[in-house]
Amino acid sequence: MLSRLVLATTLAALAAPVGPDEAGYRAAYFYKVRWGFQEEFEKLFLANHYPVLAAQKESGRIKSVEMYKPAFHGDGRADWTFLVVITFRDWAAVAATSEEEAVIRRLYPDQETFKKQEQRRFELLEAHWDVPLSVVAPPSQTRTPPKSP
Repeated sequence: MLSRLVLATTLAALAAPVGPDEAGYRAAYFYKVRWGFQEEFEKLFLANHYPVLAAQKESGRIKSVEMYKPAFHGDGRADWTFLVVITFRDWAAVAATSEEEAVIRRLYPDQETFKKQEQRRFELLEAHWDVPLSVVAPPSQTRTPPKSP
């Protein structure tokens, strides 16, 4: 029950409209890690990929990065075991060249070790998919009264 509440809360946060003060474009990045390798995957993600995302936050391309994992294993279909929700500045920031390679070279001078660790991170996956999100606005709360005959 609690895990369904966590999932519902997460999905509600993803679907929440982005207000004028938070203008941006959200995308969800789902990972399904092979059984028994979740901790290693998270360690590699936080060591190698999160700093690259954080550098893009500093540059203004990315507004926020949120990471989630299910509270319990084996609940529901378990399609994913790690979720990253990125809010980009706008759609142009998504489509623009991220300069990620330059950031990676700056953050990780030992490129050979970085590439091996990133290869290992992806070896730990059963699946990975990216989902650009579009806001679905609820219907207006104001109702027009029916006309009399």
